Amino acid sequence: MSKRIDVKDLNVYYGNFLAVQDVNINIEPRSVTAFIGPSGCGKSTFLRTLNRMHEVLPGARVEGEVLLDGENLYGPGVDPVTVRSHVGMVFQRPNPFPTMSIRDNVLAGVKLNNKRISKADADDLVERSLTGANLWKEVRDRLDKPGSGLSGGQQQRLCIARAIAVSPEVILMDEPCSALDPISTLAIEDLIEELKSDYTVVIVTHNMQQAARVSDKTAFFNIAGTGQPGRLIEYADTPVIFSNPAEKATEDYVSGRFG
Repeated sequence: MSKRIDVKDLNVYYGNFLAVQDVNINIEPRSVTAFIGPSGCGKSTFLRTLNRMHEVLPGARVEGEVLLDGENLYGPGVDPVTVRSHVGMVFQRPNPFPTMSIRDNVLAGVKLNNKRISKADADDLVERSLTGANLWKEVRDRLDKPGSGLSGGQQQRLCIARAIAVSPEVILMDEPCSALDPISTLAIEDLIEELKSDYTVVIVTHNMQQAARVSDKTAFFNIAGTGQPGRLIEYADTPVIFSNPAEKATEDYVSGRFG
């Protein structure tokens, strides 16, 4: 199911403000790629361009190309809603729909896309998605209970189940563990490792140890100063970034000398 992402000469704007400048990157299928860098360097903004989520803000636009297996997500006539069914997003804070049951939370994306589904197929999809998110055994006896009643770590895994229920090829995660305790964080990290066997996974994290643990490749973003655009400084296999980076700015960041 996973697909390759190729980004070419991408500039991201909010109105007249250039937020991210001239990004070129190739992300392999069935891999985990981590975006790291100081706050405000554009890594989350860039992540949102990969499924056109940034467009929900007025005046947001891009120049350049984002190719999913060679197809430009910004091509003429491409529907952003369709893009988001292929490229799912998991946000920083768990956001299950509070009035919906666990079951309905999993099915929310499917229903949003107006897909007709029988009860038997829905039941099967709920079980497969929750199993894929390592949550089924914990919630299978309370599927009709509100998703908001779960712990923070369980809510985040519920959001991952909701994302994979629509059968995406790519899963984007914007600091998915920042609001979680260490035990829940470890559960999400273990899940990320499992997800890459089926999906292309891209994660933004401020946790250097997390990037080192879960990712195959790491991209370091930086910013020259306030009001300047974020840039991709270095992109390489994760062990290289953390042990032998080519750029001094990368070395300074991963060693804790700034950021």
